[in-house]
Order: sequence, then C-alpha cells, then structure tokens
Amino acid sequence: MRSMLKNIPLYIGLRYTRAKRRNQFISFVSGFSLLGMALGVMALIVVLSVMNGFDREMKQRILSVVPHGFIDQQPYLEDWQSLSERIGQHPDVVASAPYIGGFAMITYERGVESILLQGIVPEEEARVSVLEQHMIAGSSHQLQPGEFGIVMGSLLARHLGLALGDKVTLTLPDISITLAGVYPRTRRFTLVGVFEVGAQVDQTLAMIHLEDARRLMRLSGPQGVRVKVKDIYQAGAVMDQLKQTLGEGFQVKDWSQTQGSLFQAVKMEKIVIATLLSIIIAVAAFNIVSSLVLMVADKRGDIAVLRTMGVSARQVMAIFVVQGSAVGFAGTLMGVVLGCLLAVGINPITDFFERVFGWQIFDPDVFFISHLPSVLLWQDVLTISVTALTLSLLATIYPAYRAARIQPAEALRYE
Repeated sequence: MRSMLKNIPLYIGLRYTRAKRRNQFISFVSGFSLLGMALGVMALIVVLSVMNGFDREMKQRILSVVPHGFIDQQPYLEDWQSLSERIGQHPDVVASAPYIGGFAMITYERGVESILLQGIVPEEEARVSVLEQHMIAGSSHQLQPGEFGIVMGSLLARHLGLALGDKVTLTLPDISITLAGVYPRTRRFTLVGVFEVGAQVDQTLAMIHLEDARRLMRLSGPQGVRVKVKDIYQAGAVMDQLKQTLGEGFQVKDWSQTQGSLFQAVKMEKIVIATLLSIIIAVAAFNIVSSLVLMVADKRGDIAVLRTMGVSARQVMAIFVVQGSAVGFAGTLMGVVLGCLLAVGINPITDFFERVFGWQIFDPDVFFISHLPSVLLWQDVLTISVTALTLSLLATIYPAYRAARIQPAEALRYE
C-alpha cells in the first residue's frame, strides 16, 4: 500500500496530461503552452546557430587577412630584420613582416574613396597573411620598389571601375609646403592586382610596396612589424610575453585590440537576441501556470477524495508538479528535435526556397556572406534545454501549492 501511495503523484500527474478533460479551455491552454515552449526552444536553437555561423564566418574571413599582432616603434623602426629575429625565437611565433600603415584618398574617373593604405614587402607579407591566396587578378608580387604599383580589394576596384593597368591617384592627409604654395601630397599608382576575401577589407584596403610607401610618407623606415602566431586565439598572451621581452620603446598590440570591438558587438548581439527570444519560453511557462491553476480549480473534488484516501498534501503538490513538468518536458523535447534538424539543414531549406521563388536571401553583390551559415553548438542546446525545463518546473510551484492547501471537508461540502 505504501509503495502504491509513493507512485500516485507520478501516475495521476501523467494521467491528467493525457486524459480528456471536461473543460476544453483547459486543454487548449495546456496545448498552447506546450506549443509555445516548443516554438521558443526551436527559435532559440536556430537563431543562436545562425549567429554562431556568422561569428565563425567573420573570424575566418577577417582574421585570415588581419595580422595576429603588431609591434611598432616611433617614429620608425630602425632595424626590422633584427627585431624579426628576436621575436622569431618565441616558440609560438610563426613569422613577422614589416609594414607601414596609414590612410589616404584614392581618385579615379568614377569617384573618390577613402582607403586604408599599407606598405608591404610582398615576399615577407606572404608569410604572415593569406592575401596572396585570394588574388583574383594580378599578384601582390608585382609590387616592385620604384614602380609605384598598387593592389586593392575587389569591391573598391569595382566601385571605382578599375581594371589592371589603370592609373589612380593617391592623396595623403599631409601637405607639402613649397615656394609655389601649399599642396597636398599626391602620387600616381598603377593597379597591378585585385584580391577578394569576402570581408570588409575588400572595400577599404589597398597595398603598395614598402619602399614606395616610405618615399610617399617620407619615413626613414617601416612603422613596425606584423606578427603571425600559431594559435590566433592565444595571440594576446603571446604578444604580452613579447612586450615583456622587448622592454620599453615598443608598442605591442594584438588583433583583439584592433578588431575585438567588432566581435564583442556580435557577442553582445547574440546575448540580446537570446534574451528576447527567451521571452517566448517565459510566456509558455506562464501558460503552464494558467493551465494548472484552472486544472486545480476543476479537480477540487478529486483532490479532496485523494486526501481522504490518505494522500498527503506533499503528494498532491507533486501530482501537479509532475503534470506541469511533463508539459514542459514534452515541449522542450519537441523544440530541441525540430531546432536541431532546422539548424543543421537550414542551408538546403533556404536553397530550395530560393530556387522555387527565384530570389536570393543575401545578394552576393551586396553582402559579404551570400548564405545562411549555421553552427550548432551542443552547449547552446544544453543551456536552452536546462533553461526551459527550469522555467517549466518553477511554473508548477504556485498551482501545486494551491492544490496542496485545499481542505477535503470544505471541498466535498458542495459535491
């Protein structure tokens, strides 16, 4: 008898979830809460997977061309070869290359654009950057000192209407004072290469030879060296170690200081979107509260009978906890299954609709990423599932407490 009483909460709670109720409104609210829980969990999994995909694409595209670290010296670096040999002794440093960086205006027949101008040594740059692997026309190795060649991104070249061999004018944000007056510093360059990596640099970056940049900017040497490390996510620690080794007089930075704000913004956007979509799960949890409150009111007579048969108040409370948790568990399970399937197959689904309706979600001429990237992380699925189940469990406490407070005599008085 005692074992039967112990299993009563589980048996009756599950029975209430599948039994036909006299009040159809209670069934509707309970079903609506299950559907809302499933939709909320599914939406969270899909959206977070897409956000993870965009984050991965941005890191692969941007960080593949952005140097892992920078070591600068003011006003210029006197002997970059010896500096490269020193930092090359670090076991996590792969290579380094000299550079000169600045901003300029580039002018052609179709307009004027502001650009990020970099002076490089092509042979050395190939050791720290994969840009040469993304050349779609020409080559960065055609940058030769004294010939004033220039390599730029595909979007920049397309916007200006440039082709290989075209002449462009670079204007620096400096002035030259001569006997004839004050003039901006300008120089004609020939387009010798175009690259395309599918990131913002395609629209803003242009490169010239280090010696041409040094003459144009009137420097006696390179601004510093760019460093490539084995693990880009350990670049901060490696650069801190190099800073301690080099001592004073050097400015040391890593990619997280130059590009970190972009990825922090993506991370914050992911958190905000996840918080907003969690409201769907919260609404489903409130629906569980509503359905259980109505169920308690509908089952007052049954609760009184159970109490007179020896069922304790704690067991009555457990009955409705089991019922509400079962609804939450079923909705969470349904949402996890649908969300995982949709997150994994979102690209074939979008491709199908694009073929059927003849339009593109992301136009490759406008967006750097022309598809919906998706990365399903099991830690996200686990966090969402635990959150949904916890909210479902918390939603059952108040209705179950009200059921446990029902007095048998008072409830049976009008039965």
